[in-house]
Amino acid sequence: MDKVIVSPSPHLHSPASTDGIMRDVIIALVPALLVSFLFYGWSQLLVLAVSCVSCVGLEWLIARYLFKRPGLFSGTSALVTGILLAMNLPCTTPWWIVFIGALFAIGVVKMSFGGLGQNLFNPAIAGRVFLLVSFPVQMTNWTMPANSFTAVDAVTGSTPLSLIKEGLKSGQSIGDVLSANGMDMSMLLRDIGGSSGEISAIALLVGFCYLLIRRVVKPWIPLSIVLTIALIAGIFHAVDPAHYTGIGFNLLTGGVLLGALFMATDYVTSPMSNWGGVVFGVGIGIIVMMIRYFGSYPEGMSFAILIMNCFVPLINRAFHQKKYGRA
Repeated sequence: MDKVIVSPSPHLHSPASTDGIMRDVIIALVPALLVSFLFYGWSQLLVLAVSCVSCVGLEWLIARYLFKRPGLFSGTSALVTGILLAMNLPCTTPWWIVFIGALFAIGVVKMSFGGLGQNLFNPAIAGRVFLLVSFPVQMTNWTMPANSFTAVDAVTGSTPLSLIKEGLKSGQSIGDVLSANGMDMSMLLRDIGGSSGEISAIALLVGFCYLLIRRVVKPWIPLSIVLTIALIAGIFHAVDPAHYTGIGFNLLTGGVLLGALFMATDYVTSPMSNWGGVVFGVGIGIIVMMIRYFGSYPEGMSFAILIMNCFVPLINRAFHQKKYGRA
């Protein structure tokens, strides 16, 4: 007689798998990676290689020899973490600092919580923040691109956000800082200093459109982040345009698009419901703008995502998905 196995409902099946989803994310990141290689060359490739090899290798070693549970190893997930970590680092980052970031991201943030699906914080962002706090000099050593995707010379100096911060402290207006450094809407097409994840808004948007077409992500979290940042920037800029940057500047500089499109949408560390995702995104947008306008750091995307990661369990309790079988 055949053995009948009864499992809890719902008895639903989907062709989607963790590896398949991670492969789609990797494909979506390819345009931004290609543009970053055009700008930063072999130095960016070295950072990417060290980050990816370290993340994948460390997760395999920890799962196999520390936990003695090889099933905890997820190669594609670790690879995505490695890519995102590299895209948040300067291309001049020494290899040993990249390795430390990977060790913290995989060993502390991900595997210490039990591996994929158990971590509270986004591993790549946590690794980046850990390195920023531990090695502030190396993590703010931004090398300007050697080539230009649009045949326009890149702006030398600090990142746009740092330039604005420094200019305001010295008594300059935002208009003076922007005109003195040649910053305008061409930021949509080229970089003027920063990590490879900030290199091209168009490349990031192309990758995100691929994820939407593949139905890997939903648009609610990115939309709520972008609209919140746009609303706050629009209000402050309208009140005092000399001291508060406008909508376009805040959306196209720093890690806003990379964070909103590829990191805040992480399945494990974001809310499960659509309305929960909206609350999550609004919180990120508010924190980003408060840090940019009133904080000591010029950028706040990484900190905002990590802070809101802490509230995800509470958001999931407040906003429930519709139960199976309910109208």
